[in-house]
Amino acid sequence: MEFIDSKLFKEMLLSGMNNLGNHSAQIDALNVFPVPDGDTGTNMYLTVSNGVKAALDEPSDNVGDIAKTLSRGLLMGARGNSGVITSQIFRGFYQAVKDLDRIDASQLAHALVNGSRVAYRAVMRPVEGTILTVVREAADYTYAYTMTDEVTDCVKVMERMVKEAKESLDTTPQLLPVLAEVGVVDSGGKGLLVILEGFLSAMQGKVIEKEGSEQTSNEAAQTKVQGGEEEFGFCTEFILHLNDNGMKHFSENSFKEELATIGNSIVCVQDEDLVKVHVHTLEPQTAIKMGRRQGRFMKLKVENMQDQHDNILEKEEEEKKIPHKKYGIITVAAGDGIKEMFKELRADIIVGGGQTMNPSTEDFVSAINQLNCDHIFILPNNSNIILAAQQAQTVCEDADIHVLPTKTIPQGLSACILFNPDVDVTTNLEEMNEAIANVKSGEVTYAVRDTTYEGMEIKKGQYMGMFGKAIVACKDDCMEATKELLSKMLDADSELVTLIYGEGATEKQAQELSEYIEEISDAEVEITNGKQPVYSFVIGVE
Repeated sequence: MEFIDSKLFKEMLLSGMNNLGNHSAQIDALNVFPVPDGDTGTNMYLTVSNGVKAALDEPSDNVGDIAKTLSRGLLMGARGNSGVITSQIFRGFYQAVKDLDRIDASQLAHALVNGSRVAYRAVMRPVEGTILTVVREAADYTYAYTMTDEVTDCVKVMERMVKEAKESLDTTPQLLPVLAEVGVVDSGGKGLLVILEGFLSAMQGKVIEKEGSEQTSNEAAQTKVQGGEEEFGFCTEFILHLNDNGMKHFSENSFKEELATIGNSIVCVQDEDLVKVHVHTLEPQTAIKMGRRQGRFMKLKVENMQDQHDNILEKEEEEKKIPHKKYGIITVAAGDGIKEMFKELRADIIVGGGQTMNPSTEDFVSAINQLNCDHIFILPNNSNIILAAQQAQTVCEDADIHVLPTKTIPQGLSACILFNPDVDVTTNLEEMNEAIANVKSGEVTYAVRDTTYEGMEIKKGQYMGMFGKAIVACKDDCMEATKELLSKMLDADSELVTLIYGEGATEKQAQELSEYIEEISDAEVEITNGKQPVYSFVIGVE
């Protein structure tokens, strides 16, 4: 096979997506920690499906155009660290093929190498033994093979890529001891391998089909947002008279790409200082806000395609009443009680999500577009969400956005407490980051499988106390595990303990733990019903 044309490229994407979907549960199970949050496969599948579905609808017969649509869809749909890194791999791939109608063997090998390079640059501290290692080693060895042997068959290039990816994946436990101890390979690297295997199968004449017909709730929700142009959402149309800034900087393509983050069936036509826009979206108020930045409305029409009775014009009037603010805070949380805590601490938008369901880049972009302020602070509150937030920061380059490295709910709450609307950005960042560094975080949850971690035998169903990223307690009884965790977290300098109990725990248990804390320390205790899933207790110590 001398070339990959647009038809084959789409078949490869579909086959890779389906193969990833078929293996997503298996990839989820490769999670190192036996907590109910193994979601690498799910995150990668939701990321990839967001991009592939857009690419399959791309009308162009140019491989470069399809790759561009794919890259944009992956960028906006990226969830979790694995999803963001995957989006960056194919961003690099697109950059290498953007001017090509079709791809030959050497161009394919070069595009894969460029994908690995872009992915590495996207991560501040790359860790070897992960998906980054797999894509780098596989791409580099494949490129060397292609150049040395002067390979001209695209199938041979992909066969070599799959072979090298398998070998690299098998060595990940040697690079990350925690993988070796648990007896698994890297989950992100496994996800990349099954995508590549799907590509190869399509190139060999067999497009892998999706097993089963049932959608996950998240996949169904995405389909609802992206598909069914006539069945879902609002038909939003307007004519803009561009202001001076709009006349200087307005771009049809850029505005179309911005609209694509919230809808489809997009038409955007400029005639000197007038722009006509049509979009189907579930977020018409966001589309209107996008237009308002460019100029004033000459005509505006919103029709509800879902036969709902919401009046979008009333919503728009309400938006106009929202006062402009110096600062805005976006935070991520799960559990009505925890969300209420953030609201009381002046958080403007709480993005739903957390350990078991990471929000996408598009979720953050949507939240950013709802704010009317000069400076925005984003608190991801989970290490697996920070990259998606940073990617949204890059997408919304016109806004002044600061992503704080909050990895836990207690860190996010402490940062909010130290936020001061009356001081400058630099002072706020210094004080909020200091608060993040000074809080200790602990969580109690249950094991979903048998495993061994740093010599500790863990049985399915046992309760684990996690101090930061370390498992420090494992007991059959939830309260025993929590008390052991507290004994590791508290010391002579501890002044305040924030005890948040969630689903499956009771206020009576929280009170018992409060008494225990008072027995072993001088710290004060604040108890809140966070109503959070997964974690019986979330604990912050300052």
